[in-house]
Amino acid sequence: MELSYMELREQICDVCHKMWQLGWVAANDGNVSVKLEDGTFLATPTGMSKSFITPEKLVHIDKDANILEAAEGCRPSSEIKMHLRCYAEREDVGAVLHAHPPVATGYAVANKALDEYSMIETVIALGSIPVTPYGTPSTYEVPDSIAPYLGEHDAVLLQNHGALTVGADVITAYYRMETLELFAKISLNAHLLGGAQEISRENIDRLISMREGYKVTGRHPGYKKYPEGC
Repeated sequence: MELSYMELREQICDVCHKMWQLGWVAANDGNVSVKLEDGTFLATPTGMSKSFITPEKLVHIDKDANILEAAEGCRPSSEIKMHLRCYAEREDVGAVLHAHPPVATGYAVANKALDEYSMIETVIALGSIPVTPYGTPSTYEVPDSIAPYLGEHDAVLLQNHGALTVGADVITAYYRMETLELFAKISLNAHLLGGAQEISRENIDRLISMREGYKVTGRHPGYKKYPEGC
């Protein structure tokens, strides 16, 4: 069911509140944006806890981050550059989430990719999750560092920073962040137990083929860590 403009604003706020409740963001961390039908965007304002976001505080901007509509004192995050690069690189992207889920961000600061094909749901939904090169927040270093990965990945870890997910809509992007953080927790537990048991390539093929039946949208990296013939 298509949401009205106000319902979409409320949905974005609901996602922001969930991110805060789950401990994925603290203080003013994180940001969310959604692409509208006319090619403009709604984005969370800078300098505000996601627990305090309300519909009227969201900022309406154009593709160059110019403010079209905003409450007094509200402006987009300086990290909107990263969001806008996602939309520029991928026409299918309708929403972008950036957060610091603790376990996934632990992998990001350790510079360890989540590239194991070991959890069925993650194989179907995301595939491998890379760590993108370091970029200074608020600069064009971050969008430039993630751009090469956006063609094949719907979720990435930002080195020494956090995580980024994209989706056709804000709920899909949110679900991908949930899946990413759960996979990071399970991978860490598996490591403590001696290491994950990876799924065979034959079974990975079967799982990837199930994406269409599950109506999974987006991109899948395939076999990033598997040489041909494995």
